[in-house]
Amino acid sequence: MAMVGLFWIAEGDVYVGAKPSGLAPGVRLTPEGVVSLGDGQSGFHLWEDVHALTVADVPVKSLKRQVGAVKDLAVGTVLELALSAGPGRVGDAPPLMTVRVESPDGDHELAAYVAAAVGYSQAEVDLSRALLSRLTEGAATMATTLAAMSQWGRGWEGGSPRRAEREGLLREWVG
Repeated sequence: MAMVGLFWIAEGDVYVGAKPSGLAPGVRLTPEGVVSLGDGQSGFHLWEDVHALTVADVPVKSLKRQVGAVKDLAVGTVLELALSAGPGRVGDAPPLMTVRVESPDGDHELAAYVAAAVGYSQAEVDLSRALLSRLTEGAATMATTLAAMSQWGRGWEGGSPRRAEREGLLREWVG
């Protein structure tokens, strides 16, 4: 499993945002279409019906956000020890992004959890948005691009690559 830009790639599966588990919201990109997952947003949009695929509410990495994350971690650790509340307290969920699917039957807003703890670099956000746009350019482009992402995910071992490598992959996939 690895994060590359706004995408979470787990073996051959490609998600926008974090890979969901249980009833958590998420968005999966398959060769057939865009799948919305989670409680209250299950649905499927065929690629041939997807005119635009965009994402909003993306947190961009900044020094202020990084300092805030460290502070939240420290305060959370102290509270956890003091209150013995254990992991998984309410409020521990990451922020949500909005994935918009534009189709002939209307615009659909889907939720997906952010995978980056302190936000994404501006370059990764811009490249990821370009990649989402590229996926709607036609069946051949979408199939080739998703296949390259899936193939990379099946061959990758370890955690997420460093930022320069992530940006390089996104540039390659945007083509």
